[in-house]
Amino acid sequence: MSASRRSGTTDELGPDEPEPPERDGADLLAALLDGMDAALCAFDADGVVTHWNREAERILGWSAAEAVGRQGLAGWAVRSADAEEVEARLMSAMRAPGRQVHEFALLTKDGGRVLVRIQSAAVRGPDGKPAGVYCAFSEVHAQIDLERSIALSESLFEDASWGVVLVDADLRPAVVNAHAARLLGTGRTAVLGRPLGELLSQGVEELESALTHVLAEGAPPAPAEVWVAVRTPEGERRRCWRSGFLRLASPLAEEPVPLGVGWMFQDITESKQAEQEASLLRFRTNQMHRAARAAAECEDPAEAATVHLDFALAGFADHAVIDRVAGGARSADADAAGPVRLVRVAATPSGAPGPSLQDGGAGLPVRYGEGHPAVQCVQRAGSVRSSAGAGPAEEAREWALARQWPADTRHALCTVLRSRGRTLGVVTFLRGGGRNGFERSDTTYAEDVAARIALALDLAGVVTAGEDG
Repeated sequence: MSASRRSGTTDELGPDEPEPPERDGADLLAALLDGMDAALCAFDADGVVTHWNREAERILGWSAAEAVGRQGLAGWAVRSADAEEVEARLMSAMRAPGRQVHEFALLTKDGGRVLVRIQSAAVRGPDGKPAGVYCAFSEVHAQIDLERSIALSESLFEDASWGVVLVDADLRPAVVNAHAARLLGTGRTAVLGRPLGELLSQGVEELESALTHVLAEGAPPAPAEVWVAVRTPEGERRRCWRSGFLRLASPLAEEPVPLGVGWMFQDITESKQAEQEASLLRFRTNQMHRAARAAAECEDPAEAATVHLDFALAGFADHAVIDRVAGGARSADADAAGPVRLVRVAATPSGAPGPSLQDGGAGLPVRYGEGHPAVQCVQRAGSVRSSAGAGPAEEAREWALARQWPADTRHALCTVLRSRGRTLGVVTFLRGGGRNGFERSDTTYAEDVAARIALALDLAGVVTAGEDG
């Protein structure tokens, strides 16, 4: 019956116009069966093959025309010796609840054998009684590969000892494993869908640039080391993450469609810091060795002191000065209440880099206030660190000028010069705003340099006294 007749209208078809055929859904069912990724066959209650899709034809080589209508699988899809057992186990699904899983060796059309995993279940008729069996099967190795992929994914997101994050095309975390959540300082669900800028205060641009590159070009050839600062309730934590990236594409699309990026990373902060410290120690040791060799060639001990200062400055500070106690060395039993007066001995250029310049010998005291770090260093006979802090640039400039240092100074380290139990003076190392403040390891290095400078200055005093005598 035509559509117009079923709807009750009076429109009639023309005399030469064919009436559209009735559609019972058989063609739709065939399309669905042939479009399945799994192979499928079905049997009626008597064991006759009723359905056979294209994936079954691909795996075994038998076409639907060759398979449908056959009684059982014996002699063509299963060896005759195994057919009774195989068919009995398949047909038993009509009497069992749910699905059953079996593994069988089936025959291909060219005589080969292929191991398949079959899921079988009963087909119910209109009366609810079993009318047959359907079987979905795939090659065992393909099924095992799928199971391995699923198991790997679950392990990565549950038990992996490194961070794993799936980032969507908008560069937002879509899936996060427990280890990554700990490294990011948050929970697994709290991080989902949030911009990376809300989780990291530093390193966001570099990380997002890497993710964008992977989406466009694919995975880089080697892991990348990214320094970041993680926002935590306790404050920012600076960390180094060794990161690997993989572009994720949909396996169902004809053309590769990026689904996002798989980001795997490990925290290597401690090992990276140890590596940097070891490299810095090697450099400083080499500098001190070179300085000692160069100073040994100096006829004037005062010149040898400036040689040590010049070699120490490389990679350590931007500027340095040497001040000597006025009136001679200060002994340990000197009057602690007495004023400390310091005379400039040498200084490195505060503008363009160059060798240290010795004072002309005027002997005028440097205008240091009572609380100046260099004065405190002499009074304590120990190192003193000082910093301008994180205030405005104008305040930092005033802080530096008030201490008789170059205007761009932001950090200072004063180290006492001692030799033969006496305080000879102080050497001050200065850093600008582009560097970090001095740390404990820097103090140790500065004290080693100061010991060599003090030895040279003490020798210079002895030589001068001998010449005067």
